[in-house]
Amino acid sequence: MADFYQTGVVATLHRLQTGNLDALTAQLERHARRRRIALVLPCLIDELDRPALAHIVDELTRVRYLDTIVVSLGRASAADYERAMSFFSRLPQKVRIIWLEGPRVQALYDQLADADLLPSRTGKGLACWIGYGYVLAEATCSVIAVHDCDIVTYSREMLARLCYPIVDPNVDFEFAKGYYSRVSDRLNGRVTRLFFTPLVRSLQTIVGRAPFLVYLDSFRYALAGEFAMRADLARSNRIPSDWGLEVGVLGEIYRNCALKRICQTELCENYDHKHQVLSAGDPTAGLTKMCVDIAQNLIRTLAAEGFVFTDGVFKTLLVQYIRTAQDTITRYHADAAINSLPFDRHEEEVIVAAFAEALKLACQRYIEDPLGAPLIPNWSRITSALPTFLDDLLQAVTSDAGLVGGTSRDG
Repeated sequence: MADFYQTGVVATLHRLQTGNLDALTAQLERHARRRRIALVLPCLIDELDRPALAHIVDELTRVRYLDTIVVSLGRASAADYERAMSFFSRLPQKVRIIWLEGPRVQALYDQLADADLLPSRTGKGLACWIGYGYVLAEATCSVIAVHDCDIVTYSREMLARLCYPIVDPNVDFEFAKGYYSRVSDRLNGRVTRLFFTPLVRSLQTIVGRAPFLVYLDSFRYALAGEFAMRADLARSNRIPSDWGLEVGVLGEIYRNCALKRICQTELCENYDHKHQVLSAGDPTAGLTKMCVDIAQNLIRTLAAEGFVFTDGVFKTLLVQYIRTAQDTITRYHADAAINSLPFDRHEEEVIVAAFAEALKLACQRYIEDPLGAPLIPNWSRITSALPTFLDDLLQAVTSDAGLVGGTSRDG
């Protein structure tokens, strides 16, 4: 039974019934005539060989309210890029594929690097950012939606519920974050359950119920990769290029958008995607790297809000996090038990220990370098420094398509 409970400072739009997709779609098709929608898909070439993306494309072929689909394609050779052009060619929308490793896009990256505007050449954040830039360059869509390409349980209902709060002028939010249940034959969502939420609540215990922390704690699934926003926000937001992307996006939305214009929307009954390995002891891979990046981004965002972090504060935070996470394990054990789901308490404790080491490393890195890696600048700054850059990006995408013999369709 779905609940309608509102909690925190962010409006929650629930999935109270499951039979209204046709009604939502009809409204989206009507409103999207004035508020055109672009979908940005950060995509590694490996995803083309997995069944999840083929199913996503199947579902998207049935979506008529999308104007444009922008695929930011990473780790692709020229042959891979041509294969991607063929893979996405059956989509009925206007399709643009940005070949991130292509010579023309790399030349644009060189321009940004020469102007000291490119902190990293890799990462999901950069793939999303360049996709936003293309949408802004075309200047035909006023709404941008984003989701991953590894969603095993994808349906077009997810996209409809993600876009609707931004597209319908009678609802009229500026930013919508997706959320969902992460349960299969067991409880999933380890980083959210055992790291992010206990960390945010530990910080509230130490520094108090700061408005930003209350805001973060209001999201039911803050690390979800699905969100939609007005294109103007994409122009003004800076974002991290690493695994801190989702937290970084929420931080920028907090700075640039009124709380009453932010919502979270339930996308589906359940959600599953490609699972990352824990990689305990290796801060460069898997969930451990994810936690390091998330913690660094969160700490630096709070520091920018005026909070002072010292070695003593970090030691207290580490102890508080471990206790809060262990208490959380007890709650999830009871939740799993009443639902007859398997639950390995030892494994959960091992995960918390690995996450605690990740937090410790993030704290050490902050002490050594409080500024850390800079965020990717917002598009307003890019166009101020390089006035023709967006036009050059449009030309690069079109020319790269010709370079490998494909076409950039206006379907």
